[in-house]
Amino acid sequence: MQTASALSWNWNYSATGVTASGTFTTNDKPNHLGFYLITGITGTRNGETITGLLSAGTAIPGNEPYHIDNLISLNSPQLTREGFGYSTASGSYSSPFFASFLPTPGYLEVFSALPFVPDAENCGPEDTELDIDFSATIIHRGRMSSS
Repeated sequence: MQTASALSWNWNYSATGVTASGTFTTNDKPNHLGFYLITGITGTRNGETITGLLSAGTAIPGNEPYHIDNLISLNSPQLTREGFGYSTASGSYSSPFFASFLPTPGYLEVFSALPFVPDAENCGPEDTELDIDFSATIIHRGRMSSS
């Protein structure tokens, strides 16, 4: 059995008509840029249960080819340009990220719902990309066991 350290974080973001919050689990050592890898997620988006974290290196359905990296930092900006992605109970997907490429950089959320379109250039009417206020803080340093 191996034991590894983990961090627990509270996170939240909001925009007009959108509220999301919950907890992350990350590894306990940041990479050379100060980012921790998100390995688990719980929470809600607009009252709907978050059902899972998407794998780093994939895109949320409807936002291809933009891949997520699931990285978070204590420092600003807390998210990368790739951000993280998760699914919800209704089969929708969300990807908050830091839009460093904008004239005024800031956090955005891409939301994708059925029916999914093949790429981000052809978003459906149910899909959105909104400016958000994002925040995350470490709440617990713990240990994970694996066999």
